Amino acid sequence: MRVLTVDALVVCAHELGRVGLIHSQSFVTVEGRPVLVRADPEGRPIGGCPNIGPTIKPCTSTLAVQKGYSTLATIDGKPMCLDSLTGLTDGTPPGTVKYKVNAPGQTLVTEAG
Repeated sequence: MRVLTVDALVVCAHELGRVGLIHSQSFVTVEGRPVLVRADPEGRPIGGCPNIGPTIKPCTSTLAVQKGYSTLATIDGKPMCLDSLTGLTDGTPPGTVKYKVNAPGQTLVTEAG
């Protein structure tokens, strides 16, 4: 599994909704880009979700991560984010629409499981 950087492409299940990632640490980087750690992908805005309709709410925010935090490596006590990252969005139908990683933002660092 690859480690995520702030340049990772994280999208909602509708594929066009992109998550606006922000990093909370900057002292560990890959190719000069900060590595994401626990809580970085949570509560982030999603822009461009095409799931729109009269009674349909598009994905606009990420909720808690369900899986994808490292169990082996931490930065300042927080687990790093991996490309297996997934969780729910606030889109409709509630409790079913997930976000996922389409690209980790780097190709050098992996975690062996």
